Amino acid sequence: MSYNFPSKLTMIMVLVMLAMATTMVRGQGTRVGFYSSTCPRVESIVQSTVKSHFQSDPTVAPGLLRMHFHDCFVQGCDGSILIDGSDTEKSAGPNGNLRGYEVIDDAKKQLEDVCPGVVSCADILALAARDSVALTNGASWVVPMGRKDGRVSSASDVMSNLPSPFESIDEQKQKFAEKGLNTQDFVTLIGGHTIGTTSCIVFRDRLYNFNDTGRPDPSIDASFLPQLQAQCPEDGDGSKRVALDDGSEKRFDNSFFKNLKDKRGIMLSDQLLWTDNTTNNLVRRFLGIRGLLGLTFSVEFGKSMVKMSNIGVKSDSDGEIRKHCSAFN
Repeated sequence: MSYNFPSKLTMIMVLVMLAMATTMVRGQGTRVGFYSSTCPRVESIVQSTVKSHFQSDPTVAPGLLRMHFHDCFVQGCDGSILIDGSDTEKSAGPNGNLRGYEVIDDAKKQLEDVCPGVVSCADILALAARDSVALTNGASWVVPMGRKDGRVSSASDVMSNLPSPFESIDEQKQKFAEKGLNTQDFVTLIGGHTIGTTSCIVFRDRLYNFNDTGRPDPSIDASFLPQLQAQCPEDGDGSKRVALDDGSEKRFDNSFFKNLKDKRGIMLSDQLLWTDNTTNNLVRRFLGIRGLLGLTFSVEFGKSMVKMSNIGVKSDSDGEIRKHCSAFN
């Protein structure tokens, strides 16, 4: 039996690609393999913990992904959203429906048993977000680590920093740009964070009284409108949950972009991604529309998540390793 060993040139090319990949996942104070000697089981412990909770309650997957997003845009990716209290980020209105805090606490407890005082809650959250995507049929990515936990968590910081679906496309893009994220990151991350649900009260005006006209939003597909109205009656329970990505709320894929093309976006701010001149081309590229250079959503999402996860990373001088993720040391 003979074997075909890779040529020297092939080996060099592989090494170069690996070096490039490693460089790409290095960030502001983070690196791949940060815990390789101090807590080598960190990724497997977080992964198994997320999987265990997911099997009992699949809604923790979109909850953890969204929690990481909300954390990074306020005070940076430092776990400040995990702090309990009446005036913390967790208590702010936009964070009221986040889920999965118990998953982070569970993983932290297990890691403290194995390697006490080593792994930050911020890194646990970054890993949990990645693992949540993988559990919902999305692609995985390499997570650089080394974040410290922040020492500040204030509800008043949330509204001014967190992008809102009630803001214009330009306003949201500006908030992304302030964090070092470009328009492609904006479209990519919005597309990925539509897994899960939202409440009827958030978008019901589109169904019955768009812009105080007393009529539905004309940009909603005529065949889709009755379906939404049946789910969210005009005088019904505003807290009822509706899928953000119709037909694919439990699966990570690019169907969100097809829904925008078909005028089936739930939030107006999402639907505007199709009509805005600066974002339409990117949506079309994710759909692989002929004549455009295509983008693979799962690949681009991982890249944008790595960029986002390095926003405002705390170092030794301005951060800590919390003993409990819900309270400062």
